[in-house]
Amino acid sequence: MSALFFSIGTSLPVMVIPDTRASANGHDVITYTYSIFKDTSNGNPALEQTKYSELHLQKHNDPNYMGFITFEDPDKLFTYTPDGNVSLSSDQVEEIIEHISHYRDNPALWRHLHQ
Repeated sequence: MSALFFSIGTSLPVMVIPDTRASANGHDVITYTYSIFKDTSNGNPALEQTKYSELHLQKHNDPNYMGFITFEDPDKLFTYTPDGNVSLSSDQVEEIIEHISHYRDNPALWRHLHQ
């Protein structure tokens, strides 16, 4: 799985990185936790690689890190953990969840990212 690049609101570009990549019996396993960064790369997937080493650190030093969203019970219960220098509003979190849910509901879209 690759990072998702999109904008929320009228002008906040974000990069959403699935916290795990896995495969089970040849099928993608979609993660439940997604790290959120302000996208300062204009959708450049190369920047995504620099973020993976930071995903599970106790303290994030990246000024563009905005926390993570956990899908506790897809389509029912989500948790946003503001863990960076910038916190998202509830409307922004809801919009990000809608974007992630679209990809979760359509796994074939993961294969088309960055091709």
